[in-house]
Amino acid sequence: MLNFFSKIIQKQFDPVDNSPLVLFRMIFGFLIFAETFGAILTGWVRQALIEPEFTFTLIGLEWLQPLPGSGMYVYFGLMAICGLCVMVGYRYRLTLSIFTVLWTLVYWMQKSFYNNHYYLLILLCLFMLCVPAHAYASFDAKRWNSVVSTTCPRWCISIFIIQLWIVFTYAALNKLYPGWLEGHFIQVAMSSKRGYWLIGDLLQEQWLQKTVIIGGVIFDLLIVYFLLWKKTRVVAFIVSIGFHLFNAVVFQIGIFPFMMIGLTVFFFNPETIRKTFFPRKTLIALSNNEQTKLKAGRLALAVAFAIYFGFQIYLPLRHHLYKGDVFWTEEGHRLAWRMMLRVKYGSLSFDIKHPESNRTWQVNPKEFFTSKQVAAAASKPDMILQMTRWMKKHYAKEGITGIEVYANTSVSLNGSNRQVIIDPEVDLAKVKWQPFKHSEWILSPE
Repeated sequence: MLNFFSKIIQKQFDPVDNSPLVLFRMIFGFLIFAETFGAILTGWVRQALIEPEFTFTLIGLEWLQPLPGSGMYVYFGLMAICGLCVMVGYRYRLTLSIFTVLWTLVYWMQKSFYNNHYYLLILLCLFMLCVPAHAYASFDAKRWNSVVSTTCPRWCISIFIIQLWIVFTYAALNKLYPGWLEGHFIQVAMSSKRGYWLIGDLLQEQWLQKTVIIGGVIFDLLIVYFLLWKKTRVVAFIVSIGFHLFNAVVFQIGIFPFMMIGLTVFFFNPETIRKTFFPRKTLIALSNNEQTKLKAGRLALAVAFAIYFGFQIYLPLRHHLYKGDVFWTEEGHRLAWRMMLRVKYGSLSFDIKHPESNRTWQVNPKEFFTSKQVAAAASKPDMILQMTRWMKKHYAKEGITGIEVYANTSVSLNGSNRQVIIDPEVDLAKVKWQPFKHSEWILSPE
């Protein structure tokens, strides 16, 4: 058995044509440029990072707030420039490193617009930093002879395929719950698309919604396998384009559908990619040699990736360690590829008690936070707790200290009857966040 795994690992260091990696660098660079520059043009930067007085960061990073004034426009403009540099392979590792740090900080900086796709982009950035995607058809290859190469180790291709397998597998497994299979989410989600030009009425058709429900599970579960199999690869690629373009048009989820289409290049024979996109690239004979033997450094790299992918497999399962339904409690929801599974909305207010003066008053969070922030926080306990902490500091600055804060919540999941998700008898001003175990003040309807 040990010899079997040794051969598998050793094979990952065999040289292969790097055409898929080079092509994906170009696609990836353009898409991260489009994502960041588009965020400025569409008003996302203004709405998410400039207008709010306070942004909801990861708990414990509340100090990480957006730059003042128009600073975030410059911030995103710099990321857009980095994207173009990645695309053409100019100072590739430097510009990609800058983009990765800036994008990760934005991801940590706000949760009102949380999206699994933003998390995936961080992972892809880390992968792209590990691989020599600038070794051909780049400015760096023209400037530095040391980076020029027409090959790369096989693992530079494999890591993207494994990551996609994890994403799609969990996307499929997460859909195997009543809210998806019985059509509750799709019905609610499509009803909000009724006003779409040309396709609005079509999206309300029951047959189409059932096709999306069944087809979504089948696609997520099988697409990677069909792309890997040569006989079904082309058909799977065409289906993949249709699937992702449908999501792009209907759900309007940014660059994600196009990124997923771009990632399919890793499933094609490198020679096919070379002939199609790099016809002038010199064809070299690839053969195993002494350099591909398993050495200590390569074994260490293999172990590092094994740990990484093991952690990626664990993260989507961790919600089983918490009591209650993750759809209500949110404990273990993020970083788990739980994509497009629910429409969750609710109302939220706070009862503030000041024992020292024996005063009690009610607060509408819209007095302090934007409508988008309130809509996002109303169904998410961790954000409600952060609201509480912010209000506690706010009133303390006004000389009102020692307040008690009680949340009044009413939340609907996929059009269900409204439920209370925060214990109204618990003083949230005294609650400590417990990231690794269930918080009893978070309620999960039976």
